[in-house]
Amino acid sequence: MKYFQQAIKDPQPSMGVDGVDATLGDTVTSDSKDKTICAGFFHLNKGDKPLVYTYDYEEMKLIAEGEFIISDESGKEVHAKVGDVFYFGNGETITFSTPSRGVGFFVGQRKPL
Repeated sequence: MKYFQQAIKDPQPSMGVDGVDATLGDTVTSDSKDKTICAGFFHLNKGDKPLVYTYDYEEMKLIAEGEFIISDESGKEVHAKVGDVFYFGNGETITFSTPSRGVGFFVGQRKPL
């Protein structure tokens, strides 16, 4: 067993997207070489630009704090609140914004950052 006390409060590195106040970091990764999974936190603060992200892996995200506006390429838009869960498939382009701030806990099948 591995335990990460109050991991939601750990500082995360910037996602490095100009004009977007977003951070993301892996809290834990599995030891599997061929089917690695990573889990951690994504933080987004209100800004002038949304974060547009194209997934090259599969991910699930739980809204842990705050709120997000999340939309996909089809135009489907969700006002996501604490407790909501999302699945993002490989190849999907997703747009994230927030009216204030939001924190998501993610689990993705990809290599560690």
